Order: sequence, then C-alpha cells, then structure tokens
Amino acid sequence: MRMLTRDELAIDPVDAAHVLLGSVLESRLGGEVVRVKLVEVEAYRGGDDPASHCYRGRTPRNDVMFGPAGHLYVYFVYGMHFCANVVSLVDGVPGAVLLRAGEVIEGEDFAKARRPSARSTAELAKGPARLTGVLGLDREQNGIDLTDPGSPVRLFAGDPVPEGAIRSGPRVGVAVAMDVPWRFWIDGSKAVSTYRRGGKRVVVR
Repeated sequence: MRMLTRDELAIDPVDAAHVLLGSVLESRLGGEVVRVKLVEVEAYRGGDDPASHCYRGRTPRNDVMFGPAGHLYVYFVYGMHFCANVVSLVDGVPGAVLLRAGEVIEGEDFAKARRPSARSTAELAKGPARLTGVLGLDREQNGIDLTDPGSPVRLFAGDPVPEGAIRSGPRVGVAVAMDVPWRFWIDGSKAVSTYRRGGKRVVVR
C-alpha cells in the first residue's frame, strides 16, 4: 500500500474527509499489527466553525490541530474515551477530520482482545472510541506523524470510494453547528456508527 502524503492532507477538512474515506490506518502499537479501513469521518474547521476545538483560538490542548497536516490529534472525551483526528490544512491554520468508524481488515484477533465486548467483527471499530480502542490509541499518540514511514501509526491510501457511495449528514455529539452536513460515510458499511443527534456539552480533556 502507498502511504498518504502530507500534501494530500493539507487541504480543507471537508475535502480531506473524502480523501480519508476508504483509507487504511495501521497501528503497530503493542507489538501487533491492526489495520482499519476508515468508513466514517467528520470534518471540523477552526475560527469559523463553532463546533471545533479551535473555535476560540490556540491552546496547549488543541495545538496539534493547527498543523502541520498529517499528524494525529487525540483528545479525551466524557472522562472515559479517546477520539482521534487527522490534522488537515496548512501549518498554522486549524482543521482536522474526526475518525468515527472503521472496518478491521487485519489483526482481527488482536482487535478482539482489545474489544472483547464487541458482538461482531463489524462492531469492533464502530464509533470513534471503539476505533481508538482497537488501534490502541491514547493521549501518548497525540501529535504523532501519520505520514512518517517510521511511525508506529501510519496512514495509507485505500481504493478510491465512488462519489455515489459516499453519504453525508449532520455531525454527532456536538451542541452547536450540529446540522452542518460534514459527517461522511461509505454507504452500506455495517461498521458505520449509529446516528445520535447532539445537544449536550461535550467535556474534553
């Protein structure tokens, strides 16, 4: 497989979301290889997007989201889960794409060991917290370069997804700008998460 390059991701988050659909995120954390095909993602911009972590400016927590592109932005949510994003746009301009769900295509046994409560293979990475769980991602991977061939977490180009197979809809779990249709998914994938409308404050750490 060919690794995605920084230039391919240094674009508007909405466009980057389309690039990421069908791509493969590989983790070698924990001594085993787990590969996940991304089937659902969600775009966030910066100062013009009130649902973004960067809406109110740069902080130590959201610093990674200001670039350069191709790095992983990991945050802790609800005091329980980690969520992972791929940074987009150019250095100094905030933007990222939340990785919402994926299909495990390699390392299924190891993924099941990390997610023993999953009732089926399709549920292993069905949702942003489950996806980070099967890949072993946590705050230690915040800022890691997914375009570096030597990185323990890498991002590869997948087979192009036909535009006719891509669906879009409202974002999930946000209290503002929730109806912006920047959540994108591959139609027909059983790993796509269940839609739940936002409306409550999301606590991130």
